[in-house]
This record gives sequence, C-alpha cells and structure tokens, in this order.
Amino acid sequence: MTTHPAHKPWQDSALPVAERVDALLAEMTLEEKVGQLGSRWVGNDMQDEEQVDPEETLNVAPMQDVFAASGTIPLDEASRHGLGHLTRVYGSYPLTPSQGAAEVVRQQHIVLANSRLSIPAIVHEECLTGFTTFGATVYPAAIAWGATFDPGLVERMAAAIGRDMAAVGVHQGLSPVLDVVRDYRWGRVEETIGEDPYLVALLGAGYVRGLQSAGVIATLKHFAGYSASRGARNHGPVPMGRRELLDVILPTFETAIREAGAGSVMNSYSDIDGLPAVADPWLFTEVLRDRWGFTGTVVSDYWAVPFLASTHHVATDMVDAGVQSLTAGIDVELPDTLGFGTDLIGRVPEELIDRAVRRLLTQKVELGLLDADWTPEKSVVAADRTDLDSASNRALARELAESSIILLDAGSALPLSPDLTRVAVIGPAAADPRTFMGCYAFPNHVLPRYPDAGLGIEVPTAVEALGSALKGSEIVYEQGCAVIGDDKSGFAAAVEAARGADLTVVMVGDLAGLFGHGTSGEGCDAEDLTLPGVQAELIEELLATDKPVVVVVVSGRPYALGAFADRAAGLVQAFMPGEEGGAAIAGVLTGRVNPGAKLPVQIPRHAGGQPGTYLQPALGAENTGVSNLDPTPLFPFGHGRSYTSFEVDDLRISAESVPTDGEFTVTVRVRNTGSRPGDEVVQLYLKDLVAQVTRPVKQLTGFARVPLEAGEAKDVTFTVHADRTAFTGRDYSRVVEPGELDVLVGTSASDLPCAGRVTLTGDLRVVADRDRRLVTPVTVEKV
Repeated sequence: MTTHPAHKPWQDSALPVAERVDALLAEMTLEEKVGQLGSRWVGNDMQDEEQVDPEETLNVAPMQDVFAASGTIPLDEASRHGLGHLTRVYGSYPLTPSQGAAEVVRQQHIVLANSRLSIPAIVHEECLTGFTTFGATVYPAAIAWGATFDPGLVERMAAAIGRDMAAVGVHQGLSPVLDVVRDYRWGRVEETIGEDPYLVALLGAGYVRGLQSAGVIATLKHFAGYSASRGARNHGPVPMGRRELLDVILPTFETAIREAGAGSVMNSYSDIDGLPAVADPWLFTEVLRDRWGFTGTVVSDYWAVPFLASTHHVATDMVDAGVQSLTAGIDVELPDTLGFGTDLIGRVPEELIDRAVRRLLTQKVELGLLDADWTPEKSVVAADRTDLDSASNRALARELAESSIILLDAGSALPLSPDLTRVAVIGPAAADPRTFMGCYAFPNHVLPRYPDAGLGIEVPTAVEALGSALKGSEIVYEQGCAVIGDDKSGFAAAVEAARGADLTVVMVGDLAGLFGHGTSGEGCDAEDLTLPGVQAELIEELLATDKPVVVVVVSGRPYALGAFADRAAGLVQAFMPGEEGGAAIAGVLTGRVNPGAKLPVQIPRHAGGQPGTYLQPALGAENTGVSNLDPTPLFPFGHGRSYTSFEVDDLRISAESVPTDGEFTVTVRVRNTGSRPGDEVVQLYLKDLVAQVTRPVKQLTGFARVPLEAGEAKDVTFTVHADRTAFTGRDYSRVVEPGELDVLVGTSASDLPCAGRVTLTGDLRVVADRDRRLVTPVTVEKV
C-alpha cells in the first residue's frame, strides 16, 4: 500500500475509500469508535428566556425542553473520544453566515482537539423549505412541490439549497420527507409531497439529486409509516398491515435510493403494529440494506433512541434503547448522544459497532473531511461572500410558487378584471407573510423564540402584491379574523369593506407552527377538516353580501370547501408558497400567471367523515350504497384548471397483450385549444380488474407536465414495463399477475377521457426488489 509519507493512510486521497476506512478503523480504540456514533446539539439550550413568555414552551424538536433540562453536557466532554455529528449550528439561533461559520470553526476545533486521530464531525442542518437558517430563502413547502408535478424544477431548487449549505460548511441536510399522506388531519401533511407514492417518489428523487449535486448528503425521512398514525396524531401508533407498508409507503424511499442514490435515511418516530421503527431490524437491515442495497448511513430522528424507553416503553433505560437501535441498524444518534455512549461497550458485539462506524467513516472520507489538507477554516471559506437569499434564489422561489398554485375553479371572476374600481382584500393570510411558510421555515421554526429579530428576509404580502398588480383599482384591506381563535370583532369591518367593493378576495388558511403553536406543522394535528378558528364563518359573512367573493386558501393541508364552493366567484388553493407567494398568488388572480398546478391531495367536500385519499380499493373510494358516508371528494387528486383549455385524445396503445415480463407504450395527444400559452399535466392511471388481493380503483403510473403554446399539440408517450403493475400478493411476495388492465389517461384522477385495455399474459412472476422497474419513462414530442 503506497501512501504519501506525510499522511496517515486514512488521510491519503489517492487511496481507495475502503482502504482509508479500513486503515482508520484499525487504529481506533473501541471508545473512539463509539464516539463516532454520537452527536452534540450545542444550540439545544439557546433559548433567550428574556424574549419569550416563560409560560410558553417553544420547542423546535419533540420534547426538546425536557432533554435540555435533563442536563446536556459541554461539547468538549461530549466529544472526548471524537464525535459523529454537530447538530444545527446554523439552525438554532439567528446567526449571519459569518457568525455561523465562526461557530462551525469553533465547534470543529473542539472536536478535533478531542479526537486523537483528527476526525472532524459532519455538520447537519434542516432544509425542507430551504436552508433553515436566518436570512436564507424560504421556498414553498413540500406539499407545494407536489402541486407542480415537476421533478426537474424541484431538483433545481434543491441544488440551489445545497450550494448555499455547502458554501458555509454544511455536509448533510435532513430532507426530503417521503411520507405518503394517508390522513389529511395530520399536522405534517405540509411537509409531505402528496398522497400518491409515484408522485412523491419522483419529486423526492429529484430533490435528492439536486441536493447531492452540491455535495450535501440528502436524508430521507421518516422511515417508515409515520404519516399513517391512528387518528392523525403525531407520533401515534400506526395500525398498518405489511402489504400497505410495502405497496404504498416504502416505494418512495426505494426510488430515492435506487434511482437517485440517497446517502442517508432517518427513522420514523412511530411504531407499526407495536414495534417502533427505530428498533426494527426488518426495516433497517432486511429491507433497506439487503433488498435495496442501501450503503449510506441511518441517522436517528431527534431523541428517537431514548424514546424507546421514555415514550414507547420497550426499553428499560437509555442504554437498552441504544442497544436495540444499534442492533436494528441505526448508525448515528441525533441530536445528542444519550443511548449511543460508551455504556454500549460490552452490551453489543463489537462487529455491530464496527458496522455503523464503517458506514459513517465512509461518508466522512467521501466528503473530504479526512483529507490531509482539510481544516475547519477551509470548510467555511465561502461564508463571507455567500448571499443566502440571492436574486437567483428569489427568482427560483417565485418560479416554484407560480408553478404550484392551483386554480380549483375560475368561477365567474377569475382572472380579475383590470377595470375593477375597488377590491376588498380580506382575511388573515392576506397580510401575514408567515402564513406563506411551512413549519420548518426559519421564521416559523426558530424566530418565535426571538420576536425582536424580524423575519430575516423580505416577504411581500398578498395585499401589497395585489396593489401592485391592480394599479387602477383601490385596494381596501381588513383582516376580519386571525387564523387561530374565535374573535369575530373584525367581521363587521370586513363585511363593510366587501359591500363597498366591486369584488372581494378572501384569503384564509393556516399559520404553521410546532407542537400546538400553529394550525399546521409538526405536532399541530387537526380534529377535522374545517378551516381553523372562525375563518369559515368569515367566508359565510362575506358571501352573504351578495358581492362576488373569490376564496383563496393558503394552507398546509386540504380543508373542506364544500359548504361554499358553489357560491364562490372563484376558488384558488395555494399550499404555503414561500417568500415569493404574495406575488405568485397575485399573478394567478390577475391572470399574469396562467396556472398549471394540480392537486397532490384531494379537496374534501365535508369536514367530517374523513374522506380517504384517492388511492383506495373500491369499498374505500366509491359510493357503493353500503355506507351513508360518501367518500367522493369535492376536487379529485390531480385536479387543476387553467385560463386556457386543453384536449387529451387519440389514445394509442402499442399492444393489446404483453407478457408479464414485457412492456407496452401508451401515447396520447394533448392540444392547447385556447387562446394563450399554458401547461397541462397529462396523467396515466392503471386499474387492475381482478387480482388476488384488493387493488386500488386506479393508481397513478406516469405523468408529464407539458407546456403548450396556443393551438399547439404534442404527443406524450409513456413506456410501461409490467413491473409497474407489481403488487404484494397473498404470500407477501411482490408479483406481476396475468390478467386485464384498464389504461386511463387524462388530466386528473376523475377526468380520464382516454380509456383502453391491455392484457398481461403468461405465468405469474415474482419480482425481486433490486430488479424491479420503478419508473415509467415519458417522452414528449411536438406534433
């Protein structure tokens, strides 16, 4: 083995990664190995008690106050044998890039001083709606990405996020969330991409490619089942069978790993059928490693390891919790070391410790942290010249916001006429920029602790944007009510403004927060799907004026709109569109932007009864008359209107029958039959007519967002391999079954004008995970 004479073998970048890792492992003591499995969150106790109500607990992670109060230890003590990760150096306190970089350097030097072998720590941060730090661009929430149906756009956004993070010394981002929505009441719906696993998979894979193109490791979360908790309660038990887990929940993660090469995975907090995910070797070893070939690291969600003892009660103490988690396949404990300390020594076989350490050290080598010339200062050298909210970032945030806003119904008033004399703009989402942002955006995530810090970024409100867009109209604003609470004292002024206007735009929805300090977000689950507070009553008061009322919902989850949908002069859904959301909403309302987004979740008709997501078998999705509860949504999955019109026709299927290991193509022609350019999302669904287990009434199998000039036509061709029809059979094998398939193409799950049939022939085929085709390729050609 040839090395540079001045370098230790593990510092020699000319050597293969595996050789460098082997050489370092051979030099490490058992204590030093265990040290790499832990982390330290210095910012865990940064709350300034003088700036917040002492009666309020403003946590940014579950039970943060409890763990901070229980006695966190200084960084030099936490890293006395080395350290795996540094937690949220930038994301815990309002710091400028230069201040954050100085703190990274300080903490890394402490870690290096305690590491006999000079092993730096990985710096990780949150990055779901952008880099979660002070002054960084706030992009639309993940549920808005789903509305774009545009993986390439999401990839470009993630690449921009990754470049900003890498420039200031961050190595790993805790995104994307690949949970598939199963209950709209769950607070974290805003963090998901939608209710269809194929949509989530493709956009999630796009995010992974983008972030990792900048050299930042993407972390898939939450593995697995978190979004299906009983009663939509955060951390609640998941009453899910293995088949639903395999066919609905896991494919998103599998796609991001196999198609995009995701480098890290984070566990779910929940248990499935009584077994907490963090202690489940079937998930983290058999499925993730053995079946899918994942080679990256598994990091615990914050305090998920001690939760085995404190909340799940399946471990006797924190050490027992650590033993169970490490054995299951967790490699690194975040955000602090509680279960993965030196007490593990003698409690688990050394080969299990080596297994985890090898995975982490491999990433540190690949990141360049063990190169001989690496220094903390070099890792942040670009911090002083990095603008975290650059003009290019804002332009991308605007593009994503404009691509994500859904025109549910143009009604009689949209787009707004430029001849309106007076427009009343009403509602809490019209003038509060925080309503545009998700719970992991820094202004909503951390800044409630520091009310004097402002937002850190410029966020024009919708009132301001509409005023700029409607220069010939007088804009009159009244809040009407807050998002939260039952105060109706502003109703009278709102109604008076509406009566004196030609038209009213009422903007209602959510204010994201954490653990009850919001109507959407982590720990902000809903009892039902009524608009929060008294907002629905405000809409009713405005509708009673008999003046045209356009309803704009700015939210993190879908809300029931059936009570007033047929009386509104227009309906628009904006899923937390980020810092450029005001201009984007104004653009859609005025027609400057021709909307092309589609619903990644359904809009329910009624607040109660909990209509399920579209991905259901017949008895869950159709009104068969056997129950008095109608599951039919007000607006279906994939729905979205435009200010132009489209036709989808001329279905061509390449073969009437194909073998169970073959493929076929589906081609349709989409034409813009209106008078202005626009985007249409062409959607392919398959329906399995008879199967050995119940199957969804229809399931999204391919899609393409297609831009079209007025009068232009394009052919959209989907190449469908038989693997795309695979499902988990009665014996839990994944199978492709012979039989008939309906082929359905259109513009939503309920608007499918093109219908044909294909028969799969031959023997039933068992499909191995590593060989299975996960993606439906699509080509678009101008006619």
